[in-house]
Amino acid sequence: MKRDKNMNLPNKLTLMRIILVPFFVAALLIPFPLHNLTALIIFAAASITDLLDGKIARKHNLVTDFGKFADPLADKILVLAALLCFVQNGLCDCVAVILVLLREFSVTSVRLIAASKGKVIAANIWGKVKTVTQMVAVIGIIALQILADMRGFGLKLPDNFDGIIYIINETLIWISTFFAVLSGVIYLKQNSEFISDI
Repeated sequence: MKRDKNMNLPNKLTLMRIILVPFFVAALLIPFPLHNLTALIIFAAASITDLLDGKIARKHNLVTDFGKFADPLADKILVLAALLCFVQNGLCDCVAVILVLLREFSVTSVRLIAASKGKVIAANIWGKVKTVTQMVAVIGIIALQILADMRGFGLKLPDNFDGIIYIINETLIWISTFFAVLSGVIYLKQNSEFISDI
């Protein structure tokens, strides 16, 4: 039986990251006890798969076209799911999410055009910076919600803690949005040959 080289360990980790998304969304949106902590654990597990799949693929020469395409796609699905849940929960400005969505649709469109011409474009360093800042923002925002939840267990927090959370949330979201837009502009510029062919 012929082995499918695309379904190697790094690609399985990428698929696992996508599979974790519905569980992550459920943990964020369903207010069961310690739901934010559960969401953070799931997100952390998904983020670890993101760190591992690329390292394993490069170290053991397991890089595939599927991995080049699916890995950044899995990141987008995970992060956008988090941002949309944050909007639902009043933790994120929808304008930031719209800008991120615009960036992702633009970059994905160029990737699809390139793929139709037989070229797979891997993520560049700016795409990785974007992903890291987004994951830091998501982890930071959920961690603050966990801290706020601790008030129900008797933890004393400053009277203006909700205001502090708002400022930190906005700062994290807009820093990650800045890098999302910047990386998108750089990506489109570097691959303008495919845009000119439209």
